[in-house]
Amino acid sequence: MITIPHKAKQFLVFTIKLLIVIGAFYFIYDQIAGNSKLEWSKFQTLVLEKTSVLTIIFILLFSVANRYFEILKWQNLVSFIKPISIGEASKQVLGALTAGIFTPNGLGEYAGKAMFFKKEQTKKVVFLNLICNGIQMILTIIFGTIGLILIGYWKWALAIIGIAVILFFASILSKNITIKGYSIQKLLHKINEIPKKIHRKNILLGVCRYLVFSHQYYVLFLVFDVDLPYLTLISSIAAVYFLASSLPSFQFLDFAVKGSVAMFFFGKYGVNEWIVIFISTLMWFLNVVLPVVIGSYYVMRFKLNTSK
Repeated sequence: MITIPHKAKQFLVFTIKLLIVIGAFYFIYDQIAGNSKLEWSKFQTLVLEKTSVLTIIFILLFSVANRYFEILKWQNLVSFIKPISIGEASKQVLGALTAGIFTPNGLGEYAGKAMFFKKEQTKKVVFLNLICNGIQMILTIIFGTIGLILIGYWKWALAIIGIAVILFFASILSKNITIKGYSIQKLLHKINEIPKKIHRKNILLGVCRYLVFSHQYYVLFLVFDVDLPYLTLISSIAAVYFLASSLPSFQFLDFAVKGSVAMFFFGKYGVNEWIVIFISTLMWFLNVVLPVVIGSYYVMRFKLNTSK
């Protein structure tokens, strides 16, 4: 077996960390600078006219709360392996977000979090991250389906419910079928190994996080003078998040995907296209770019876990 010298290993780890950070910032810059639909002069004028320092602080607090609930979710789930502090959970969540920004559907986040644990704990960490993201996706589907019903897209909602019912019965019938040692029954068993108290807290924190980022979107529409009834606006936001989350994408393209879906829905209410694009971009900047900037610090300070 080839042994890599300690200094060479340190240099390799540093190079990987540097490439992750440079890659993250490059993709962010490329998306902002290369988006021809963003008329920055118009955006700057409107922001100066419509916002105050208090408004900006209020909107930023939504972003802090959004990421804080995600950190609490991760801290809660990891307690199944070992208790960790809020500081440690923050480091793992933000560092992993940076690592996953240019991977499909944030898959790099799974590897990013696993790097903070011992090698033998990798499978458990990946599974817990799957539970963490899974509950958020389930909530997005539930609220999104309700949103589609409330804004009149009955056929879409019924199709989604029909697919869910088919998948449910299919999973029951095939729960004992094993593929490469894995089965639905084994998955359910693994989920049941986690205490119900942790699951309940995970769901509660997931709901809180969902309400925070959906209402941040709502507040931004109000700031930009979009005058629609609360139920119509929040239901449309729920539908946008659900449909956008269903499409395969990269974290750094998140605003483009959500922006395109949002234009479809809000365009029907007469909302200006460029306002929808700016709000989607702002949501991405506030909830992805800013956390990635902080996460880059944790990535650069990361030390490889060599514990056996």
